[in-house]
Amino acid sequence: MYTDGGCSGNPGVGGWAFVIEATENEERIEKSGGDKFTTNNKMELTAVINGINECLSLGIEKVNIHTDSQYVKNGITSWIKNWKRNNWKTAAKKPVKNQELWKQLDEANAKMEVVWLWVKGHAGVELNERCDTLVGQEMDKIGR
Repeated sequence: MYTDGGCSGNPGVGGWAFVIEATENEERIEKSGGDKFTTNNKMELTAVINGINECLSLGIEKVNIHTDSQYVKNGITSWIKNWKRNNWKTAAKKPVKNQELWKQLDEANAKMEVVWLWVKGHAGVELNERCDTLVGQEMDKIGR
């Protein structure tokens, strides 16, 4: 699965997208959405949450998630352990931003076997570029 999220302005008009390539039947599933007033990080998280939930609804038990967001990859694989231990506070003792989305992602992530992979954005990676296109289309629909 590849995911992406973005914003025109931050905060501003945002979009999210995921592309799943199911290996069993070689089916490609693409979904996207947006928000009139949001942040880039919220859209990155929303893309991954919706993608994992789609995998779960399809009975997929293992997934490699490719994201161009270091925020998402590092957050779910590293930072979240301390956030949870510190009652959702950062090392600076401030509330974790986007806490509600991080909790949703943590819950979804725990329900399946996930390998988190970072991919450089805008580097010609086909499905990452496809997600980026879908994100742009969502922002255009809303009216960026």
